[in-house]
Amino acid sequence: MRKSEVLSQLWQFLKYRKKYWLMPIVFLLVLVGLLLVLAEKSVIAPFIYTLF
Repeated sequence: MRKSEVLSQLWQFLKYRKKYWLMPIVFLLVLVGLLLVLAEKSVIAPFIYTLF
């Protein structure tokens, strides 16, 4: 399953069920996940880890 396929299915689910209030939660989870993935391999990792 491709990432774009998962995102389109998620959007279709939210649209069909009228669960628009879930979008900010999903957005924040993706943002935190990306931040943690980027923090593993960067020089600023010690500074990011102090935020959590």
